Amino acid sequence: MTITSATYPPETAEACAIAALPRAGSVLAVIARPGQESEDLGGVLYAFRRDGASLSLLALTRGEASPRNSARARLEAIRPWELQLAGAVLGIGELTVGSYPDGELHRQPVAELTDRILRAIRQHSADLLLVIAPEAGDRDDTAIATAARAAAAQAAVPVVARTRPGAHGAWMIDLGADAGTARAIQKSAAGAHSSQSEALPALVRRLDLLDGRETLRWLLLPRSVPPQVRLPRAGAEYP
Repeated sequence: MTITSATYPPETAEACAIAALPRAGSVLAVIARPGQESEDLGGVLYAFRRDGASLSLLALTRGEASPRNSARARLEAIRPWELQLAGAVLGIGELTVGSYPDGELHRQPVAELTDRILRAIRQHSADLLLVIAPEAGDRDDTAIATAARAAAAQAAVPVVARTRPGAHGAWMIDLGADAGTARAIQKSAAGAHSSQSEALPALVRRLDLLDGRETLRWLLLPRSVPPQVRLPRAGAEYP
């Protein structure tokens, strides 16, 4: 196991502590649809890449259910191409787009989603999974979190999730002096999704409010952590 963490949040229910980004050699991000890699995970992906990790991504749908369509084109055709552009901006080396129905992942058998994610873990030799926490997403994000945790347990790799500030078991990472660069790259990646351009101004405003911090929590802890590390309370790693 290559994942370690220099520090963990304290065992309190107080405001999120500033702690270390988990170390990883190969990070696999799993998302429901194109756009989430930029809008939700862009800052965290930047941090992992800055720290030397290789990035891969699995989007399980083509994003065809979006209510926005500035391009007036078939979203299932154009959004995977937009994702390719955004992935290049974010430094994602390998990218796969599935064809599950957008908005219906929560109706898919958990075992099937688990198997699909497990195959991606093995394909990319991932030693860390990154997802959106259930409390920070929708029903499809919850389905992915459940399946990712099951797949990761089989592969013996941990799962970390981007969540909202104040979530149980959460801690913050600080992008520090790189925050401006990280947000600029994140905004550029989001701008690659031209079919969703009407949503870009609101996203830019939201990213500006985040400053240089991102909030994470464990969905599945590393199997081995230093004995001096204090872990979150029991159950905090689960949604």
